[in-house]
Amino acid sequence: MSNSPAPQPFIDPRGPRFGAVITSIVLIVVLATGSAWLLAAQTLVFALSAFSGLRFSPYGLLYRRLVRPRLGPPTELENPAPPVFAQYVGLGFTLVGTVFYLAGWNAAGIAVTACALAAAFLNAAFDYCLGCEVYLLLHRAAPRRRPADQAYRPAA
Repeated sequence: MSNSPAPQPFIDPRGPRFGAVITSIVLIVVLATGSAWLLAAQTLVFALSAFSGLRFSPYGLLYRRLVRPRLGPPTELENPAPPVFAQYVGLGFTLVGTVFYLAGWNAAGIAVTACALAAAFLNAAFDYCLGCEVYLLLHRAAPRRRPADQAYRPAA
């Protein structure tokens, strides 16, 4: 019996890009208005996407119901792990930004939100997922474990 989680099905890479477009719009509005509550709502979207997986992402649901039926099938599918990691990164930035805005540290909130916007915009406009690239770099840098290293070992 394996203790590893069940593999996630591969995803249409256009879905996360669609989510990045909506995220970019939301973050632009946050920067224009200084709305901590809108940034908190985006933080909640990232949290749902990160912790429950992309299947339950609010923007992913919109994509699958409204956009995907109007498109042809994807030419390729992608592993969901890098985009999920990117959702965790977005969650971190927007959570910190929300705390800064609510604490009255607007300049810091603007700076952190602008960083999140830059990453979302890179994905939306150029199909370059910064969080995905960081995931891949970390994955490559992690030490490789031999199968024997992964076996169950009782506590001493």
